Amino acid sequence: MTQRDLDCAVASATGEDLCEIRRRGFSIVDPGARFDPEPDLRPHQILDWDRIELHRNVSLVDGLGPRA
Repeated sequence: MTQRDLDCAVASATGEDLCEIRRRGFSIVDPGARFDPEPDLRPHQILDWDRIELHRNVSLVDGLGPRA
């Protein structure tokens, strides 16, 4: 993939103008390359949004449900 191919693909996917994509400076990076000069050694922070929503969703009226 060339730089032009990448720019066109990003512009197509985002709907942005090709000049804007070039201005923002997307680039192709080798997946094996270590390009971060200051690696983040903190543990990854992961949020389980489904679990959080379970605590937010509460019934407005108690006792609603199938009758026995």
